[in-house]
Amino acid sequence: MKKQVVNYETLLKITNSISHSRDPEEVVVLTTESVTHAMGVKGCTIFLINRQTNELEIAASYGLSEEYLNKGPVSAMHSIAESLKEGPVAIADVSDDPRIQYPDAARKEGVASILSVPMVTGGKVIGALRLYTAEPADFEMEDVNFIQAVANMTGMAIDMARLYKGLKDSIEILKTLRDPRTMKSRRRTPYEGVPKSFSQAQL
Repeated sequence: MKKQVVNYETLLKITNSISHSRDPEEVVVLTTESVTHAMGVKGCTIFLINRQTNELEIAASYGLSEEYLNKGPVSAMHSIAESLKEGPVAIADVSDDPRIQYPDAARKEGVASILSVPMVTGGKVIGALRLYTAEPADFEMEDVNFIQAVANMTGMAIDMARLYKGLKDSIEILKTLRDPRTMKSRRRTPYEGVPKSFSQAQL
């Protein structure tokens, strides 16, 4: 029961943190840091799918070295691909699992186990949230459900933040157009927009 209470408290803290953020970049940074501390793991990374290259691009990471993060392109087809199609996937031993794209880099980083869950919003998978442990771990269903809830919540927060930024930019543009200081220079002259084939006499 104590662990469940801790998870609920952590979920509430993460929810409060990202609900006050209106920047997608800040949302993912807050999530990775909060999850790492809450779960007591080595690190956490959020990947977003690049639909053009079919690669998983790092949106934010916490607890992992730059060398490991820059190990090479992460393929959505080869790097724990099942987690993007079938749901959460737990890798107990990264040194002996064909689903790991860069096993040597993981060993060098000191990663023993990985939990990968899909990030879903609007019924569409937009990326993945992954946990990395320094010691071999058997993730319990409670942990998996907790991380999946965080991932989905983060996905929705990213969408909302993107929408907010888009609306905010649109509002700023409208404000500029309505600004009396700019409206004067934007007004059309009497003949502006009139086809050149028409003479002033015809008008």
